[in-house]
Amino acid sequence: MFGMQGDAIGTIIWFLLFFVFVFIYPRMMLSQMIMKLEQSAQRMEQLSVKAKNMIVKKVGKKSKIIDAKVRNFQDFIAIEPTSLDPYGIVRKIDHITRSVETRFQQFVDEIAGEKNKREKQEINFGLRAAIGVHTIAKIVRHYVEIVKKFKNLQLAIILQMQLPEIERIAKSELKGTEAFVGGYPIGDSIGPMVAASLIDKSREITDDVVCGETKILGRKAFVLKAKGPGPHLGRIDEALEKILKKNRIARVITVDAAGKLEGEKTGSVAEGVGFAMAYTAERQLIEDILIPRKIPIDAIAVKVGLEEAITPMKMEIKNSIPEVIDAIKTSTKRTKKHDKIIVIGVGNSCGIGDDKKSLEQAEKTISKLDKKLKKEKEKKRRWF
Repeated sequence: MFGMQGDAIGTIIWFLLFFVFVFIYPRMMLSQMIMKLEQSAQRMEQLSVKAKNMIVKKVGKKSKIIDAKVRNFQDFIAIEPTSLDPYGIVRKIDHITRSVETRFQQFVDEIAGEKNKREKQEINFGLRAAIGVHTIAKIVRHYVEIVKKFKNLQLAIILQMQLPEIERIAKSELKGTEAFVGGYPIGDSIGPMVAASLIDKSREITDDVVCGETKILGRKAFVLKAKGPGPHLGRIDEALEKILKKNRIARVITVDAAGKLEGEKTGSVAEGVGFAMAYTAERQLIEDILIPRKIPIDAIAVKVGLEEAITPMKMEIKNSIPEVIDAIKTSTKRTKKHDKIIVIGVGNSCGIGDDKKSLEQAEKTISKLDKKLKKEKEKKRRWF
């Protein structure tokens, strides 16, 4: 009889504990998640502040006014044009892109009017990366506050799963801010670096685009790149139009950094066809120039990771140049003797000059930064 009572009491206690855990454990779990998410949001916000401080330090004016202006500009937005009627959408996007460029230049002139053009460009592109960090911080904060407001466990789990990748991207944007502000070559600079290695002497052909003329396997080659060593992307479409008005071109060869898949080797080279450039309005305009003329377009891509594209260039990326040059020569062989070709180094010219001689300094900087990065990784490995 006492044994039966003990079993009954044990069963009742078990059911009580079961219902307690059913209702209380999810709340405990959510509270723990919210605490971790809050810590992550605060880390992101600290990264945003660091990016802002880099810009202010580069401007060289320590004042509350400059600090406030940069902080406010981190909330800059560009509203995409309506595409309900898709006709003319490329021109609309191009107009917005040019307006963004103008607005950034005006802001940099406002806060750093006494700086030279290269320093202004470094601040300009540093601001873009700083805006990236700030935007990530704002989005993470937004979802953390939603989780806290609605006590949504499912959303908390999804956000927690994504945070490691989000934090990696935010940290790479911060390193990108540092690279732009410091004028260091970045992974995306490999296209302009290849172009500069082919140029003995260059001239500015359109705003922020330089052109050098050389011979490749007996063919006359016009080599284009964004003007350096300040950060520029240039308007390649305008430069192409200028060359095509006076010359009959047999082939266009493009070199650019391309996103690699996990498992692919950084600095590996892939060849193909098409204009190697991110999907932008400018690429559409370029294709509209080349395709009606039936000019063959070759693409040479140097594989870089998502973070590697915006952070200081690694030696593995720089060391791909000889292989890229061989690929350019292979592509050139597809033309006839005495034909004219165009070689375009697509990408950001940050830290990359406009001829072979200027590359000596860039290579020294890359080597120095790469050694520093490897030392930091070695310290972390030893700590673990």
